[in-house]
Amino acid sequence: MIYRFTIISDEADDFIREIQIDPEATFFELHQALLDSVQYTKDQMTSFFICDEDWEKEKEVTLEEMDDSPEIDSWVMSGTKLNELIEDEKQKLLYVFDYLTERCFFLELSEIITGKEIRQATCTRKEGNPPKQTVDFEEITAANGNLDLDENFYGDQEFDLEDFDAEGFDINAGADSGSPFDE
Repeated sequence: MIYRFTIISDEADDFIREIQIDPEATFFELHQALLDSVQYTKDQMTSFFICDEDWEKEKEVTLEEMDDSPEIDSWVMSGTKLNELIEDEKQKLLYVFDYLTERCFFLELSEIITGKEIRQATCTRKEGNPPKQTVDFEEITAANGNLDLDENFYGDQEFDLEDFDAEGFDINAGADSGSPFDE
């Protein structure tokens, strides 16, 4: 049996990769094949996310062990076979290759080929150029003049410092105690 994944990017319209891989292979082998197909370095933190049909993240498969809590299910690429979490055609996955900005590739199990075998993951279709692997903040600053890291950058356009209620903090508490914060 062979899994055929189609990979696209929302950053590069003409970018497509197809990778064929054995369902018994690990997510790490798919990770390696994907990086090789786009010629990215292998020194970045990455994750796969198993998604529902609306691309909502459900399960994460990490490159490194991230959680040591026994109450929470966790999957690591090198120890998780593809067929443990993926068994149906049209299964959707995200592959986050730039953790800082959460940039990712969209993967779909486009076909399960029965009656055939494959020894090693193979890129069988390569079209277009992939997006850059990481965002260079200095390059963005040079192009735009600044990074525009105002209150909108953090996602809250409604926050106004004037609305901050200082009465909830007793800034004079300890005034008699000789606190080093006294004026």
